[in-house]
Amino acid sequence: MPKGKSASPTWSDVKAVLLTFDRAGLQGLVQDLYAASQANQAFLHARFGLGQDQLEPYKKRISRWVCPEVMRGQTVSVSKAKKAIADYQKAIGRPEGMAELSIFYCEEVLSFNEAYGFDDERYLAALIRMYDGALKFALSLPPAERSTYLDRLDRLRARAKHFGGGVQDQLNSLWYDADIDEQQIE
Repeated sequence: MPKGKSASPTWSDVKAVLLTFDRAGLQGLVQDLYAASQANQAFLHARFGLGQDQLEPYKKRISRWVCPEVMRGQTVSVSKAKKAIADYQKAIGRPEGMAELSIFYCEEVLSFNEAYGFDDERYLAALIRMYDGALKFALSLPPAERSTYLDRLDRLRARAKHFGGGVQDQLNSLWYDADIDEQQIE
């Protein structure tokens, strides 16, 4: 190893090399990154506002990991589903997109639980945390935009009545603590 070089390169090292690229070289690098993975493609599509629905690839990843196809041997992974949301946040992180993905996550968890009765404590605790975050994202939106999201969150509370572990009680508590009135939903 050359003297003065760290064992693990840092962003500063990458940035220094990038400064040596011309326009064509930088474009080639981005093209290679784009071709390297679907996650990179989704990131660039979201960042640049390309395509019909920039949220679709993130929703597919969420659904895959919190509402897997059990008959195909797929497993649940809360962390991988949450990573899809974190990846969107890094790409662009628009509040309405964050609200949509967070609510979609909750809807998928409820759908999976309704179909399979999956009462894993960590899975349900993650649902409650995601619901809390979704409420916060929805309430951060301008009043004209928030009603659709709040209506979906309100319906989720009712769907949680068959869950164990007091899930519906906890969702209700978050809802009422947020002090949502009927005018915000309509």
